[in-house]
Amino acid sequence: MPMDVSYLAAFLVGLLGGVHCVGMCGGIVAALALGLPREVRDSARMLPYLLAYNLARIASYTLAGVLLGGVGYLAAHWSGLRHAQLGLQVLAALFMIALGLYLAGWWLGLARLERVGGRLWQRIEPLGRRFLPVRTPGQAFLLGLLWGWLPCGLVYSVLVWSISRGDAIEGGTLMLSFGLGTLPMLLLMGVAATRLSAFVRHIWVRRVAGVLVMGFGLWTLYPLLSG
Repeated sequence: MPMDVSYLAAFLVGLLGGVHCVGMCGGIVAALALGLPREVRDSARMLPYLLAYNLARIASYTLAGVLLGGVGYLAAHWSGLRHAQLGLQVLAALFMIALGLYLAGWWLGLARLERVGGRLWQRIEPLGRRFLPVRTPGQAFLLGLLWGWLPCGLVYSVLVWSISRGDAIEGGTLMLSFGLGTLPMLLLMGVAATRLSAFVRHIWVRRVAGVLVMGFGLWTLYPLLSG
């Protein structure tokens, strides 16, 4: 898949996967918002806090993409492992199909991967508590840096895709594109939590998102297997 199309696809995966983001991160965003003073929470003054939190979260995604893209580069260029990049691309496409099934609620295998990541999260999460309740945008930013490592099958799927890019910059850019795709849903979560939660609980919303993400996976997989 051409690079520019990959970045657009990553953005759309993040946007469509927002139905999962509300479930995974919505409680954190709601806690951040509800912990603010009422005069801040009930006005446009809350926006800097939400932006700081979400931009830091996206920065963590980007850093992870850079690191794993670098791993992919080493795998693709190490002597005797040049065939690894194609295998990683196929694996990334399969992960995307699995992600679509997960979003639609038809197969929950990625939840097992989230439980594995939860072991790391048990060490990180207590640090986040130090920044609650949030009183400044700077605290919100630091909280977002930590919460960007929350175990999430959606994020893990795109990280596998980042490895398959075989380049640190491309891996980071892919995760940045994905993170920007998640931004609208989580910003809305901060200001319209009740209505948004009710919307994404509709099974048709999750299934439409899941089918579209599976489509991206199949679109990625077809040229790899037919070439």
